[in-house]
Order: sequence, then structure tokens, then C-alpha cells
Amino acid sequence: MRQKTIKQSIFPFLLWWPKVNRKNVKADFWAGLTGAVIALPQGVAFAMIAGLPPEYGLYSAMVIPIIASLFGSSWQLVSGPTTPISIVVFAAISQFAEPGSADFVQLALALALYTGVIQLILGLARMGTLVNFVSHSVIIAFTAGAAILIATSQMKHVLGVSVERGLPFLENWGSIFSQINDTNFYVLTVAMSTLFTAILMRKLLPKFPYMLIAMIVGSIVNFLISGSEHGVELIGTLPSHLPPPSLPDVSLTTIQKLGTNAFAIALLGLVEAVSIARAIATQTHQRIDGNQEFIGQGLSNLIGSFFSCYPGSGSFTRSGINQQAGAETPLASIFSAIMLAMILLFIAPLTAYLPIPALGGIIMLVAYNLIDFHHIRSTIKISKEETAVMLITFLATLFLNLEFAIYLGVILSLVFYLQKTSKPRGVVLAPGVRKSKRKFYNIKRIKSPECPQLKVVRIDGSLFFGAINHIGAFLQKISAKNPEQNHILIVADGINFIDMEGAEFLVQEAERWRENGGHFYLCGIKKRSRDLLQKGGYWEKIGDENIFGSKQEAIAMIFPRLNSSICAQCTKRIFWECKL
Repeated sequence: MRQKTIKQSIFPFLLWWPKVNRKNVKADFWAGLTGAVIALPQGVAFAMIAGLPPEYGLYSAMVIPIIASLFGSSWQLVSGPTTPISIVVFAAISQFAEPGSADFVQLALALALYTGVIQLILGLARMGTLVNFVSHSVIIAFTAGAAILIATSQMKHVLGVSVERGLPFLENWGSIFSQINDTNFYVLTVAMSTLFTAILMRKLLPKFPYMLIAMIVGSIVNFLISGSEHGVELIGTLPSHLPPPSLPDVSLTTIQKLGTNAFAIALLGLVEAVSIARAIATQTHQRIDGNQEFIGQGLSNLIGSFFSCYPGSGSFTRSGINQQAGAETPLASIFSAIMLAMILLFIAPLTAYLPIPALGGIIMLVAYNLIDFHHIRSTIKISKEETAVMLITFLATLFLNLEFAIYLGVILSLVFYLQKTSKPRGVVLAPGVRKSKRKFYNIKRIKSPECPQLKVVRIDGSLFFGAINHIGAFLQKISAKNPEQNHILIVADGINFIDMEGAEFLVQEAERWRENGGHFYLCGIKKRSRDLLQKGGYWEKIGDENIFGSKQEAIAMIFPRLNSSICAQCTKRIFWECKL
């Protein structure tokens, strides 16, 4: 693939701009219009989840996707306010300010700035590969836990009861159940009519903006039953103007308050965005640059904080709809943001009639859709380790601070990753005696006799400081099991990486096998590992005469060194050299 120029690295939109033509502009326009219609109710709902006035969700859905599209690498990813980020924002700030207040808004904008700076630094430091070490199960579990927390937070809007803010998960539900007899059935009717309409519309007419239609139905139901006269609250008129400029707080006090939360949101946002981009890329066959996505997400949050935006990331829903609607370039996301601004300018007065319980019903559906039941079931069936990671992350999301749940999930992912990589697989090989070609097989799969003097072992995995104990124990077991088999050939073509401790280990093994009256051989070492062995002097200590390019060469050179008297009495004759 052609390398990017310096100018394209700084301005990545130069990569796709020359491909823009009349055909894909038309496709992007219609995809953008679909996205704008979807973003309107989602932006309002997500702002409510984050504890912000509704217009801030729309501001974030206008500014963030434009910057992220221009400076990211994915052509179909749509960024902006998202459910997981919104709920973490609420959890991070609600302990310092009343949701919806001016102080809360100021902290949210500051959080966007800090999040963007952290993401940008990680991108410039080329840390895009970090997301590869975060298990997808962590994201699934965190999202499922966040979905339940979201649904819990909306129960008061669905039932029309009063619940103290900031209560722990179980206490929240305890408060809800204690007031169940006080349910306002006007509120419940509006919420349920909105929810059932959304479910029905999505099933019957999935290409229609079912959320928007459901909210209109909820508003009509509220009007017909005179809900406003019986305790049904309305959102009120949204400001009919573009995102106003803002100046985030960069004081040391605010940084101390929000610093750890900003890092958690930055990490969650990056994992979310890159995961979505890569999922889409599997269908579009586009190459995703993780570092460029980090930069794009960082700039979008950083710049967005100066235009009344709270933290955002890649959106599961809007990105999927964008691709399915036929988007071909990032212009679709930009069109969506511009058209959302136009919609807001013209229909803002109509939002005065939008009931809060209708939004509660929509958010309940959004929360349900966030839970990936298929992946959860598959993980439980396939992997105990991933199930443990998923369960712990899920429970931590419900019962601990959300930012801690993110860190815990990431740490668990790294622990299991290191556990797997620290145990390279050792496979005992022998040539297939019934095969015409000299091909070596795993003796556990194809039962083949072994040479009584020479053990052939293939190591699959990296030989680094964390793995040498495992491989050392494996080789010790081999030598103890059959002391007469005191020659060993390590087939190293499955070793991708050797560090200094791994090289020292090979030298120690060579000395140990020589002390036991045998020899230690290597074959098939890759260039990177060979260079390290030679530069560090390890090659010389092992012995140039004991290192070979291939198994065939190794067997041919090792055979004359075996005890000829044992060979004379051997009936296995598994090597070609045995028959000469």
C-alpha cells in the first residue's frame, strides 16, 4: 500500500477528498440526512443521560463528527455523543455539581477538553496499538452494565416517581420499589406508548426514523390524555441557534477533580471508536490507522470543548446506520452534522411539546439495544477466562465507580493476555513414517515413533522474560522423563520474538544439555531473533555448529553425532539417514 505523504499525515482528509465525485456525494447526502434524523432524538436522549440540558447533546452531534471525520482514518465512522460516554460523564461530574446546572455544564466542557488532550497525546505518541490489548469482552460487559444503569436512571421518568440522585445501584432500585404504589399512570402511559411505538416501527419499518416517530407519537398521546395537567413534564423549547463558543475551565482544582475520570473516558472513547471503525472495515475492506483515529478523536473532543460539546466518541448506532444508508466517504458524517444544525434552527420551537417520559421510553430501548446477548452467550460457551473478565467488569460497572470498572476491565484483559503469552506451546515432533515426504508431525495427533537419542521440539510463541519459566519447566520434564534422549533440537520457526532473557535462557539450556552428556540444537530461527543472538554473543555461546537453517539440515548434521552403537540396535529408523 502506498505510504502517506507528510501532508496527508497532517491532513488525512487529503487521502479521501480526491475520490469525491458526483455519485458518492449524492450517496453521502442521503446517508447524512438519515443520520441527522437519527441524531436528533439520540442527541437529546444522550444529553439527558449525561445530566446535561438537551441542547448540549445536539451541539456535540454537530461539532464532534465534523472534526473526527476530517482527522480520523475511518470513512464510515460517525462520532458524537454516545451512551457509555454519557453515563460515565454523569457519574464523574454528578458528585461535584447538580445535573443540569451551569456548574455541571462547565465541568462537562472541561472534561471534554481534558479527554481530548489525553487522546491527542496518545495518538501523537503512536499508542494506537494500545486498544489491541483491551478484550472485546471488557467493552461488551461495560456496555451491558452501563445499559442497566441507564435503564435504572430512567425509571423515575417512566414511573413518575422521585428518586434521590447519586444513589448506589441497589439503593436506587430499593427507592423505586418503595414508591411503586405512587406510580403516575399518565407518565407511564406516555413512556410506554413511546417505547412500544419505537419497537413496532423498528420491526415493521426499520429504515424509517423510528425513534423520531415514536417521540412524536408520545407527544400526541400526552396531548390526548392532557398529561401536562397530571404531572407529565415537558422538555421545553430548545435554543434555535448553532453551538455557542465556550471557554473550558483549565484551573488546577478542576484538573484534580476530573483528571482520573478524563483518562478513563479517553481510554473508553478510543477503544469504542477504534473497535467500531475496525468492525465496519471488515465489511468495507478499508485500512484503519489506530494512531490516526486517536488523533481524530482527540482533536474532536478538544476543539468541541470550545463549542459547548461534552465528550464524545464513535457511535455504534449512527455508524452502522451511516454505512447501511450507503455512505461512501466521511462527507456523509459532515452532511449529517450540517443538516442536524439546519433541523435544529427550524424545528427547535416544536420541542416545547416533547414529554420527558417519551424520552425515557426511548432511552429504555436504547439501553436494551446496547446489550449484546449473542456475544455474551457465545463467550460463556467458549471461554472461561473471557467469561470471568466479562462478569467481573459487568459487576464492577454496576457496583463500583464507572472509571474504576474501565480500569479493572483493562487490567484484567492485560493479565489474561500476559498469562496466555507467558505460556508458549511446546510440541514434540517426529517424522511421519508412513509419509513419502520428510514432514514432522505432532506426536499427540499422529502417533509416530521417536528417535531414542534425539528429541525434536517446536516452540510456538515468543520467548521472553515472562515465558522462560514455562518453557524451562517443559524442557526439564522432557530431559527427566528419558535421560538417554540427551540430544534436543528446538524448531524455532514458531518463535516470533526473543528478548535478552530469552537468549540467556537458550544459552543456559545449551550448557545444561551439554552437562548431561548431550547437545542442544536450534533450527529455523527468524532474522530478528538471529540478529539479537549474534549481536549479544549468545550465538557463539550456543555454538555456530549447533544452529541450522532448517530441520532437514539439522537432522543431517546431528545424525553423525549420535551414539552409533545405539543406532545400530535401533529398530525405529525414522530418519532417512537411519536407512543409509
